Amino acid sequence: MRISALRRFALAFLILAFAPLQAQAKSDFSGTWKANIAKSDFGPAPPPDSIVEKIVHQEPSLKVNYVQTGGSGNATFDLVYTTDGQECVNHMGGNEIKSTLKWDGDDLVADSKGSYDGIDFTSKDRWTLSGGGKTLTVDRHISASGDEFEMKWVFEKQ
Repeated sequence: MRISALRRFALAFLILAFAPLQAQAKSDFSGTWKANIAKSDFGPAPPPDSIVEKIVHQEPSLKVNYVQTGGSGNATFDLVYTTDGQECVNHMGGNEIKSTLKWDGDDLVADSKGSYDGIDFTSKDRWTLSGGGKTLTVDRHISASGDEFEMKWVFEKQ
C-alpha cells in the first residue's frame, strides 16, 4: 500500500510536532511528602511511626531531605541526586551509598549499591506519581546478604 506524498508529509509533521511534548512529560517530584504507613509495606523492617520527605526537583537535580521517626530508629538525611544517569554518592549515617537515577517514561528508576552497617546491598527503586500528582509510590527491590525482598512506600503530598 502506497502512502501519498501529502500523507507522508502530514504524518512526519505530526510526529515532529508532538515529539517535544513527549520529551517534556517528566514527572516533578517536588513537594513535602508524608508516608501513609497503613498503605505502605516495609518488608522485614519494622514500620516507622513517620516518614517525611521534602523534595526539591529541578531537572536534572533532585534533592531529598528524609526524616524518619520510630521503627528501626530515628534518622535524618540530606540526599542529592541527578536524573541523568550519572553516579551520585550520598552518605547515610556514615555509610556510603552510590546511586544512578534515570527516567523510564514518567517514572524515575534508581539503582543503588552500598554497605549499611556492614551489610552489602543493592536496591532498585521505581518512583511513580499518581492521583494527579498527589501520591508518590516508591517500589523497592532489595538484595542483601543473599536475601531478596520487596518494599512499597506510599507518600501523600502535603
